[in-house]
Amino acid sequence: MDSTNNRPEENLPEEEKAPETEQPAGAEGAQPEPEAAEPEKKPGKEKKAEKAAKKADKAAEECAAKAAAEHDRYLRLAAEYDNYRKRSARERESIYSDVRADTVTKFLPVYDNLARALEQSTADEAYRKGVEMIMAQFKDILERLGVTEIESVGKTFDPALHNAVMHDTDETKGEGEIVQELQKGFKLGDKVIRFAMVKVVN
Repeated sequence: MDSTNNRPEENLPEEEKAPETEQPAGAEGAQPEPEAAEPEKKPGKEKKAEKAAKKADKAAEECAAKAAAEHDRYLRLAAEYDNYRKRSARERESIYSDVRADTVTKFLPVYDNLARALEQSTADEAYRKGVEMIMAQFKDILERLGVTEIESVGKTFDPALHNAVMHDTDETKGEGEIVQELQKGFKLGDKVIRFAMVKVVN
């Protein structure tokens, strides 16, 4: 008997070995295929979206705060400008009024001299008429400038309008009554530019 025919299969060359039979998929001992892995959830995206939303809200709040601050700054600037404009107008008016009052005050001695001239008696009627016309013109100019005379004789003494330089007693007169005007007083609007010099009784 030939010993070569009875040699074990493991000693055969690789190409002569019998092919191994594949086991069916459902056969016992078959390894189960691994289940498909579920896609990973990405919580990072949600966090990023939340952060982006918070950032947008914060930016909107900052913009609103800046807008409110700028609006407040605009209102303050507008109020300051309005106050400056009103203050400047008052100052201009005050300067104009002061200059006008100062100018009129310098002309008041002329009024006093005309008044004294009219108090003197004269036989020259033409001369007197001329002085009266000058006084009338002078008074008209003062009136157009807003200057008015302060009433004195027969009025009660008012320290805001009158300057009492003489005192006397007269039972027929009232308390603090002005009986004589020594120098005419004047007002420019409501401002006294020269107090009236008067004599007061009682």
